Amino acid sequence: MQVNMLDAKNRLSSLVAAAEKGEPVILARNGVAVARIVKYEPPRVQPPGLWKGRCEFAPDWDSPETNQEVEKLLLADDASAA
Repeated sequence: MQVNMLDAKNRLSSLVAAAEKGEPVILARNGVAVARIVKYEPPRVQPPGLWKGRCEFAPDWDSPETNQEVEKLLLADDASAA
């Protein structure tokens, strides 16, 4: 359904109810469609631990040597940006 702004101001509750039911609601200004009211869908959140057991890490991923290499790479980026 397409509704002009003035009419939409007076019927907002019923327009939102229509959108909740899945009906397309288009808002128009002077007969030209400018906006749409749609039902809000909350974002799907992945449960914690979904990747557990699916990734392999090198045994030295948190070694002092690896941490130094990473630090050098990060500091090199900071120096080039300055």
